[in-house]
Amino acid sequence: MQYEEFLNKVQDRIGPAEPDEARRAITATLSTLSERISGGETSDLAAQLPQELKEPIQRSGEEAEAFSLEEFLRRIGEREGVNTDTAREHASAVMTVLREAVTGGELDDIRAQLPQEFTPLFEYGR
Repeated sequence: MQYEEFLNKVQDRIGPAEPDEARRAITATLSTLSERISGGETSDLAAQLPQELKEPIQRSGEEAEAFSLEEFLRRIGEREGVNTDTAREHASAVMTVLREAVTGGELDDIRAQLPQEFTPLFEYGR
């Protein structure tokens, strides 16, 4: 999936928004996801994404931070400058587009590193 398609799909899911809002949602969500999954998995994920999406998930170190969905959403909200409810909507929009953008195996690998409470984020609009 190309960057513009990814951006447009996120924008469609978060509703009438400026492209900058969708970009912030994507960057905040992918950056926070990269903190929650192992460094090796972030590299595998980056390999399947367009160049413009690689930077938010690039980080050093292999260790994943263990934090809850609540903390995940708090970090996204802080990065994006939005409340937790909006962060949840935006994260869900980004994660469902991510589900479309990567292989099923890669998605399974990511989801295997996340607690069950993260599952609804991948099911936006289902």
